[in-house]
Amino acid sequence: MRQRIAVVGGGPAGLAFARVMHRHDRPVAVLERDPAPDARPPGGTLDLHEGLGRLAMDKAGLSAEFEALSRPEGQAMRILDTDGTVLRDWRPDPAERANPEIDRGQLRDLLLGPLDVRWGQGVTKVVPGGRDGVLVHFEDGRQEAFDLVVGADGAWSRTRPAVSPVTPHYTGVTSVETSLDDVDTRHPDLARLVGDGSVAVYGVNRAVVAQRNSGGHVKVHAQFRAPLDWHAHLDLGDAEAVRSRLLTLFDGWTAPVLDLLRHGTGFVHRPLHVLPVSHTWTHVPGVTLLGDAAHLMPPLGAGANLALLEGAELAESLADGSADPDDAVRVFEERMWARAGRWAKITAAGLERLVSPDPAAALAVFDQVQPSR
Repeated sequence: MRQRIAVVGGGPAGLAFARVMHRHDRPVAVLERDPAPDARPPGGTLDLHEGLGRLAMDKAGLSAEFEALSRPEGQAMRILDTDGTVLRDWRPDPAERANPEIDRGQLRDLLLGPLDVRWGQGVTKVVPGGRDGVLVHFEDGRQEAFDLVVGADGAWSRTRPAVSPVTPHYTGVTSVETSLDDVDTRHPDLARLVGDGSVAVYGVNRAVVAQRNSGGHVKVHAQFRAPLDWHAHLDLGDAEAVRSRLLTLFDGWTAPVLDLLRHGTGFVHRPLHVLPVSHTWTHVPGVTLLGDAAHLMPPLGAGANLALLEGAELAESLADGSADPDDAVRVFEERMWARAGRWAKITAAGLERLVSPDPAAALAVFDQVQPSR
């Protein structure tokens, strides 16, 4: 008899898992809290790495479709001093495709494909060890039993408590996100500033990073070190009040960089939380975790790539059928923990240097990853 398998969460990890299972004719119930695919803005752009996210696309049989949608020119990166001096300006060769960019929404739609997602199915709790299997509790009061529940439900996972008591902790760094639409027509000077990829400016315990998405859309992230309650006397729903506070925080920076904040439409508060670098758990039959639910780390390019590959790898292990499903999950977890632990250390150290008292440390991070041309 085939296992009853559910994946909680319709993000990159959950959809990669379900899509690879679908490729092997293995049904999976995808349980997603959002009522529809477009219920929320999908987020910005992702660079999929060789051997990680791009390998997952291959395992899902989607490499050609990904290549058609991705933007290799989006790998370009420019770094400025706070006075506007260009410190680094790296542009990829035309054949450079190590980390091409793709919008999160495009990636989501690509993975969704033929999948039958159960939209509006918010999960509140997962209880293993029942007589009929693992019991999933839903927001509407229903319950349903599965043989395997894969928690791919992000930073504040409702599945995680079934295997681990650990919760995310604040890094001390907050990001406030805004965006600009139709930037090439409405703000051509800012379009040139951002270029085909990203522009980053690093100051003392401050950073502004702007990244081009497709369709003339630019995401801007103002990052700074502050207490978690830094906004205690600020109405985060008041866009003009948030804008004013950010302009004060970055006072003295060059006008074009401040214009990225002045012309932003709407602001989203994103304090950066992480799980412990070495987060593991004692294996629980019938439940496992993927992506941010398993190893939340700073958003420096690794998390989504790991999530995609983990979803694809776990699916392949289960679809193979040569091992007991629970043994396959155990082996997968050990491999995931080792790889995620290495990346968690790298990204934790990266965040410390990118938003630090010494802006030169941020420049050194870039030079280690991509020598200037």
